[in-house]
Amino acid sequence: MQTSENKTSAMRALWINIQKAPVRFLNAVFRHDWPNTDRTRSQAVFSNFFLHIHSTRIHERSLRFWSTCGLGIASLCAFIVLVVTGVLLMIYYNPSTELAYQSIKNIHFVVPTGRFIRNIHRWAAHLMVIFVLLHMVRVFYTNSYKNNREFNWLVGLALLVLTLGLSFTGYLLPWDQLAYWAITIGANIAQSPRELTDALGITQMIDLGGLQKQILLGADTVGQEALTRFYLLHVMVLPLVMSMLIGLHLWHIRKDGGLARPIEETDEKPARLLTGQEVTFQPSPTKTYGLMALVKGKTPAVDKGNENTVSTWPNAFYAEMAVFMMTCAICVLLSIWMDAPLKELANPVRPENPAKAPWYFLGLQELVSYSAFMGGIGIPTIVLIGLALLPFIDNSPEHQGLWIAGKGQKRVMMQSVLFGTLVVLSLLAFTIRFGWLRDWFPSISQIIITFVNPGTILIGLFMLWSLWMAQRHNSIRIGGIAIFTCLVVAFLILTYFATVHRGPNWDFYWRMSEWPTH
Repeated sequence: MQTSENKTSAMRALWINIQKAPVRFLNAVFRHDWPNTDRTRSQAVFSNFFLHIHSTRIHERSLRFWSTCGLGIASLCAFIVLVVTGVLLMIYYNPSTELAYQSIKNIHFVVPTGRFIRNIHRWAAHLMVIFVLLHMVRVFYTNSYKNNREFNWLVGLALLVLTLGLSFTGYLLPWDQLAYWAITIGANIAQSPRELTDALGITQMIDLGGLQKQILLGADTVGQEALTRFYLLHVMVLPLVMSMLIGLHLWHIRKDGGLARPIEETDEKPARLLTGQEVTFQPSPTKTYGLMALVKGKTPAVDKGNENTVSTWPNAFYAEMAVFMMTCAICVLLSIWMDAPLKELANPVRPENPAKAPWYFLGLQELVSYSAFMGGIGIPTIVLIGLALLPFIDNSPEHQGLWIAGKGQKRVMMQSVLFGTLVVLSLLAFTIRFGWLRDWFPSISQIIITFVNPGTILIGLFMLWSLWMAQRHNSIRIGGIAIFTCLVVAFLILTYFATVHRGPNWDFYWRMSEWPTH
């Protein structure tokens, strides 16, 4: 029989265990002391499932703003915002041609904070496209895509394509006029190989364009099948693939030795960290090794110590949280300032004029106006293949981690900006004033139009400029800077031109007020 004393002891032990439960819970989650020393900070990173993708220490130069501008983390933050807001929007969205538009109107006008969440989702999508593009530009101009980082460059290109795919598939979901006709343009670009097969007379045997359009839309026109496929891709397939590639991308950054940085460390000035601490790094000590310390390997960690490094906790996390908060703040401010567009219900018999693709595809749409196949498929494929081959063609390791730091690189970049601007503006002005081959020779073969148009001439001139610069400076890196800069300039100018100066029937207008009225 249990005595009263034993009952009292049990109740007292229960009360003591309840009081200690929070501390035991923290000890179960964080199996180390509070991170206030280098050892416990390393343990905090190493033993945490979400944090261990970082190394326990990070190079001081990697924390400097101009080393990365925070663009990679900003892209990841935009993706996280998109996932969170997308899940909230899915609660009220109905992927049906009969109900999709009404569900978007309900989100916009009826659901509490629905308009605000939709605005954040819209702007986060635009920001993610911008951040990923700028991140690629940063990696290229800092020469950070080679020396064991070639595969991660390819993963980054895949993430760029997935980012554009995510934004494009989400464009159709509101099922308004803007979405319907923008996707119709995309479907026609997918069908553009038929331009070439028709000219060769082999469409009945090999209809690659028709097959691509059927795969994309599930039908010949944009309808319920297309909406279902785009919805599935947008909310499940593409986010899942992107999440896996983002994890692979971040893991490779760690395994490839962290962010690219100069091989020579000559900066011995005190560095002020985000924690407010000032650290002075001493020159690397001379190392001696016993036979038991000799190892063979090719990883970036071989023959490297922890000189000029600081603990990842909390230095790197302070920087990452700052970028995350800044990204969220930009999304919120833009969402308060401007609403996501919503035009009238999609009408298949009343086309938009002009029907324009999303802004990040407007440069391609300008090229498509000359040749659907080369502008929509041929030239983008050539550019992507060229970017993928870049680190394998140019494998010089010098000046990594520094912005266009090689001899003559800045001058070549400025020359390429000028050359690219003159070439693009000259071709645009010429075609607007005089037209092109079809305007001069109405019966000319379509094959000639496909391969001889302003888009192919543009790429050809850029390639010749790149080869000339590479030969003149005896540097493959210089040639890469020349053509990459020209492509960036062409993208910016063509995007601006198609956004501002293309009106009804894709005609040229100086301003929107000059558009003809109906």
